[in-house]
Amino acid sequence: MTVRPVPPILAEKAKNELNEDPNRLKNDLQSLKDWIAKQPHLRARTDDQWLLAFLRGCKFSLERTKEKIDLYYSCRSAAPDFYRIKHTDPKFNEILELGVFLVLPNFKLDAASSYTPQVILIRPGAYDPDKYSITETVSLSHVIEKIVMMENDNAIITGTQIILDLDGATIGHLMQMTPSVIKKMVVTTQDALPFREKGTHYLNTPAGFETFFNAFKALISKKNQSRLHVHNKNYEEMYKYIPKDVLPAEYGGNGGTIKEIIDYWKKKVQEYSSWLEEDENYGTDESMRPGKPKTAENMFGIEGSFRQLQVD
Repeated sequence: MTVRPVPPILAEKAKNELNEDPNRLKNDLQSLKDWIAKQPHLRARTDDQWLLAFLRGCKFSLERTKEKIDLYYSCRSAAPDFYRIKHTDPKFNEILELGVFLVLPNFKLDAASSYTPQVILIRPGAYDPDKYSITETVSLSHVIEKIVMMENDNAIITGTQIILDLDGATIGHLMQMTPSVIKKMVVTTQDALPFREKGTHYLNTPAGFETFFNAFKALISKKNQSRLHVHNKNYEEMYKYIPKDVLPAEYGGNGGTIKEIIDYWKKKVQEYSSWLEEDENYGTDESMRPGKPKTAENMFGIEGSFRQLQVD
């Protein structure tokens, strides 16, 4: 078994909040590997650290973990547009350098904030909607998230907080958020990834925000609905939830500049280049799935009144 040891404070949190039992871990990992080997349709990673991320995200329920692993790889097949931009594509670096999606590294590793939910900063207004699409930025996020799953135990154990800064967002950005795109975003993130979302914080909300906000809110779980916070320009209110130690200088924090964080991720992606290349081999072959194949229609079908959503 090759899993990374975690600091005592994280080990205690994993035990109390996620039901992690070191004495059972080897058997749990082997159970998942045996199950994956028996699935004719599924090509999934079996690295211990990778599988541990899914176990933690599902609070060590083996059945829930199997479902999430299957859904994660099914999304790659059913929503290829959300995984289209690879780390080797020129557009990947272009979008990365814009700082549209950044997991904030904690440069102050000795701070108490090291063991608070990992902060993800999303800035859609940083990209030109005439040049890039929301699906391309989501493709980039999925690459970054894979790296986080492999090496950031804090993000998996303590969960994540998302800052959605809408400064500079335009009607062009809003028009890209079609019902189909929003639904796919919810399934490929909330449902398929092993991150436990602890809160989403909206900053600098533009006119027309309510349409998007209400549509998105209708699609997420009740628990996550209660974790939505609209701060607009009130950064002081946000500081009650997110430590300044992890925030970029541009947001009144001590966690480096946006450029420094972008440079950190450019190096990190380079470090993982061969791993990411190899990771492209995994997914599902729905023609081999026992029972009914998973398709985009049955995974992302738009239901009820949401189909009637219109953007004024």
